[in-house]
Amino acid sequence: MPNILLEPTPERITTVQPAPHISGPPPGQWTYADYAAIPDDGQRYEVIHGVLYMTPVPGTAYQSTISLFMGHLMNHIQFAGLGRVFTAPYDVELTPHNIVQPDIIVVLNVHKKIITPRRIVGVPNLLIEILSPGTTTHDRHKKYVIYTRFSVPEYWIEDSIGKTIEVFTHATISGNYRLLGVFAGETSVPSLVLPTLPVTVAQCFPTDIE
Repeated sequence: MPNILLEPTPERITTVQPAPHISGPPPGQWTYADYAAIPDDGQRYEVIHGVLYMTPVPGTAYQSTISLFMGHLMNHIQFAGLGRVFTAPYDVELTPHNIVQPDIIVVLNVHKKIITPRRIVGVPNLLIEILSPGTTTHDRHKKYVIYTRFSVPEYWIEDSIGKTIEVFTHATISGNYRLLGVFAGETSVPSLVLPTLPVTVAQCFPTDIE
């Protein structure tokens, strides 16, 4: 039976928050099948550790940053034949109880089998989250933990206000992330997953949006 609304969906939320207004299993028991049955109400949802969350609608700085950065990645990865690049809303099913919609997803050719007609099922090579006031805590804590747990090779956090990029790489021995650094300005993004990416941090952010 498809999920139904128990009460009106909030028209506008400002932070990532649980979504108790959506009927379904108890918190902690949501699966991809439950998530996929949610009627299309124009909202964005994710499932982390079996808990359904609703995320706020991005603002202008976010939209400008993601469009610009996607252009660079498409040119240097997808058009160059190195892999595929996706942008939210697009589901990444890390496990049946963990379904996320990263802002930008990179899957290199060696792992392209995880791409299915409806979603990615497995661990991409690189996940990028673009911070906004309503998602900062979620991206820096819940998503950082889950990306670490499932050994996402590289995780970038882009701050569209501070115009910096934090690059985290997965350390095989410890199983945790190692911060390569916080980069800004004309510094090239020092990716281990994309070592030939000829893009500076400044090129990833629009100059006309504050």
